[in-house]
Amino acid sequence: MTYLELVNKVLIRLREDTVDSVNSTSYSLLVGEFVNDAIRQVEDSWDWSALRSTLIVTTQDDVYNYTLVGSGNNSRVLSAINDTSNNFINYQSQVWFSKSFLITDINKGTPSYYTFNSTDDNGDTRIKIYPVPNKAYSLHFDMVLRTDTVSNDTTKIKLPTSPIIHLAQAMAVRERGESGAQSTAELFFTADRTLSDAIALDAAKHPEETIFTVG
Repeated sequence: MTYLELVNKVLIRLREDTVDSVNSTSYSLLVGEFVNDAIRQVEDSWDWSALRSTLIVTTQDDVYNYTLVGSGNNSRVLSAINDTSNNFINYQSQVWFSKSFLITDINKGTPSYYTFNSTDDNGDTRIKIYPVPNKAYSLHFDMVLRTDTVSNDTTKIKLPTSPIIHLAQAMAVRERGESGAQSTAELFFTADRTLSDAIALDAAKHPEETIFTVG
């Protein structure tokens, strides 16, 4: 479903006329803000399958700082693999990296560890890796890539849309103070229940992330 379609779904539930563009009226613009707020809340509630992707970093000899191009600043690393050497790359803390670079002798070789290192001018996440690469390695980062604020009518939303619609409707009703039938509390309850159901369905695709096993 597109951004415009989501806004119109909410407008219909508010007994308002649909629009040809989110920018058509001041009220459709306001509903667009609620839809964006709902998208952000739904995205942040779970590591959705639809938002999972792999970013590839190709290292250079003697360079240890890299940008995860396209990651933004709201992403999450699920796992990282050195595809060239066939080993996992594990997270280490900033303190561990400071010790490795400043206190002990710096090693060069196969990258086996990473840590986060601010963002670049485009807002993409930067990382440090260690040992410092001694050649080109292909590093694969499996990530959850959350979206920026949506503004284009035709942008397709990858998430389950029902929780977004219900949550945006609840926000809009709370803002104007009336619903005609359901209370604001009821609408938020429906939104929460719809979101919980959507998470449960998606989580079933990744049982290893929600089921704790000993050993």
